[in-house]
Amino acid sequence: MKVLATEYLRVDLQKEMWECDRCDHVLGSARENYKRFLLIHDRNPREVHHPLLDPERYRFCFSPDPEVCVIYEFYCPNCGLMMDVEYTVPGHAPLHDLELDIDSLKEKWSGSDLQANSATTAAFRS
Repeated sequence: MKVLATEYLRVDLQKEMWECDRCDHVLGSARENYKRFLLIHDRNPREVHHPLLDPERYRFCFSPDPEVCVIYEFYCPNCGLMMDVEYTVPGHAPLHDLELDIDSLKEKWSGSDLQANSATTAAFRS
């Protein structure tokens, strides 16, 4: 049984693996942080939030300071789909922001009614 965890990330409950919902690429164990299996782009926040004032002249220029803020962009290693973005401090490890109770999900999704509804939902998404 495959269940969506986010817009582009799903978990295969039988194999206990994270997968890309767009290309079906198997990322890694669903009992670990999915971000470990993605490509990470460490981005300067001023590329995204352009300063409104000259940062050479003004300390506060209405743009995040790259010395205290970075943007991590996470991409599927197979198809390049951006799966997540997080703002954090430089050098900080990616957040573990999604941890699923795999055993409870297996129990919940084992009912035939839920599996039928999931198949119907998947058919509408295609």
